[in-house]
Amino acid sequence: MSGLVKTRILFRSRRLNIYLVRYSEGHKVVPHVDMISEGRLYKLNCVLVQPRQGGRFICERNLFNLFGRLILFRPDLYRHQVSRIERGNRWLLSFALTTPGTA
Repeated sequence: MSGLVKTRILFRSRRLNIYLVRYSEGHKVVPHVDMISEGRLYKLNCVLVQPRQGGRFICERNLFNLFGRLILFRPDLYRHQVSRIERGNRWLLSFALTTPGTA
């Protein structure tokens, strides 16, 4: 399924990474927790284009969710997934911020 996801790194630093990601029709993200070696991980996902069918983001707990388009969550603490994209593509602008400290 790796051919169904294209990721472009727009910015990368020690604490902040910004990605533009395209998930193609047929792709899904299985439930998982992102592992980090230390600190806290926050993700702000901006859904630029929603697929025509499927591709719904599901998370155990969001810090903020605005109409499923702007989502702030802790991927290092809570399981999250994306349902199978049945029709169309899902475009995502993702900001990943790592802060020092413990979870």
